[in-house]
Amino acid sequence: MLNHFCKEPLWQCNGALVRVAQGLEPADTVIRHAKLVSVTTHEILPDADIAISHGRVAYIGVDGHTAEHCIGPKTAVVDAHGLYALPGLMDSHIHIESSMVGPSEYARAVVPHGTVAILADPHEVANVRGLEGVRTMWQDAARTPLKAMLTTPSCVPAVTGFEDTGSSVDAAQIADSMTWPETVGLGEMMNYPGILGGEENAQAEVAETLKADKCVTGHYVSPDTDRGLAAYIASGVHACHESGTWQDVLARLRMGMYAQLREGSAWLNLPGYLPQLIASGVDTHLCLLCTDDSHPHTLVDDGHMDRVLREAVRLGLDPVTAVQMATINIADCFGLTHEMGSVTPGKCADVVLVDALAADGFNAQMVWIDGQLVAQEGRALFSVESFAWPDFMTHTMELGGQLVPQAFEYPVDVPDGPVRVRAIKVTPGDTLTQDVIVEVPAKDGLLLPDPAHDVCKLCVFDRHHGDAGVHSRGFATGFGIHGALAQTVSHDAHNLLVMGDNEADMLLAAQTLEACGGGEVAVEDGHVLALVELPVCGLMSKERVEVVSDKVSRIEEAWRQMGCVLPSPFMTMGVMSLACVPVLRQTNRGYVNCLTYQFEDLLA
Repeated sequence: MLNHFCKEPLWQCNGALVRVAQGLEPADTVIRHAKLVSVTTHEILPDADIAISHGRVAYIGVDGHTAEHCIGPKTAVVDAHGLYALPGLMDSHIHIESSMVGPSEYARAVVPHGTVAILADPHEVANVRGLEGVRTMWQDAARTPLKAMLTTPSCVPAVTGFEDTGSSVDAAQIADSMTWPETVGLGEMMNYPGILGGEENAQAEVAETLKADKCVTGHYVSPDTDRGLAAYIASGVHACHESGTWQDVLARLRMGMYAQLREGSAWLNLPGYLPQLIASGVDTHLCLLCTDDSHPHTLVDDGHMDRVLREAVRLGLDPVTAVQMATINIADCFGLTHEMGSVTPGKCADVVLVDALAADGFNAQMVWIDGQLVAQEGRALFSVESFAWPDFMTHTMELGGQLVPQAFEYPVDVPDGPVRVRAIKVTPGDTLTQDVIVEVPAKDGLLLPDPAHDVCKLCVFDRHHGDAGVHSRGFATGFGIHGALAQTVSHDAHNLLVMGDNEADMLLAAQTLEACGGGEVAVEDGHVLALVELPVCGLMSKERVEVVSDKVSRIEEAWRQMGCVLPSPFMTMGVMSLACVPVLRQTNRGYVNCLTYQFEDLLA
């Protein structure tokens, strides 16, 4: 398979690499005296040399051999004494949009942390603006050295018939996307009920990906790890990042599925199963690391895949094994090991020099992508101008006249007094929710929130179809806020999600986002406390990641001021409409039971 993510195909430069390796032609760059992490043999090779030419590794000098014979008058020589040389880090599953910046700005944020490649599923943008929006994103991505590899969004909408999105994707579009040079696979197949139930389009999307000999990634959250999981894998799904427990991880590995171990900004899954994985002693070559979703402040303050490696080592994982999970294992999963994932002759020269292999280490000192030095001491050595986003990507708040005071009222034909209603209860630090019954007051034919018992109103508005759109009413508990919160980052349809303990603040929050083109806002007692404007599809900013991070920090402070103590509450709120993860969700069409896939009534 031709790797479109390398500077030069091997067939075109293999002769030059042969000459460099033998000292008949000088290398472009030689890295000397590094401690090379060999992910192919699970070793650390002391005092190793790496010779680079044509964007590829031509020679590695180990066991007393050196690359002195590869050095010419114009060769750049780097002394890596005391540093560890790793293959460039890869993220096996991410959504760029969760960083709230576009692909080029995302690259500027993660490359200095040693990330050289991402397997990105842009289903957020696809739900708003379809595959045309995805192609526009990749025009921005192509302006940086980061290898942004596309896994085409498979579930737009996430589960058919339960929400209204701005676009849709079918098997014919998947087949076409498999011919794009940036495509390496199919994005997470969240519609596992469709796969198991024989839904024609879901199975056809997988089939088109398999026909193109590309990887199918999954999203399996069913508790059935017997027949259901076996059937899902048998359909062709190759990898899955939705393991909630050690039992989930082990079941996937035993059935030959790659288990993508996740440590994002909100979904902190590694502590829940990595210690058991280590203690079990099972082979880890099918284990991959991923972030799934990383907030801008996480990238700015803590890092990217280097952060995940630090956490894995802190939890007891052998450092070399951890590096394998972020490099060669990922390349193997996606059929890229012939050119990526290791520092070995012939492979792309994606190399990172880090200070230490420890829980406080993995700090990148120098980063090369295809032999080009692209970052040094935490700073990107490349820059890009602001991307000129087309109008169709920046005018996506199509709400019509839905935002009126009456939209936030809950009319009900019951006597005044307490009324039992269904509510979504959130779980701190997890994607899972609970379906709970709570009591709220009814007065003058209207249901009211109950702030004293942490029960807020939750409204979801279709923002894609103007006056034709419909909205739903529900309740949520677990946030502990006074005031209102609203955001257009509401997976996966990314409709307008508004939560609050009073109607006036909810209306102001919704109208504020309509006016700025989408984003995230916190309102209390008639005042906007903080606002993050995300005018690109209501998902991404046009500003620098540091600016967005500062705005997110301010809004998180506003959340705390309003009474919320959840970790990364923005992302917790953002999945309350995600109709493919148990147990109860609320889309613009109403409550969805994500175990039975039926709509549920508001009144219990």
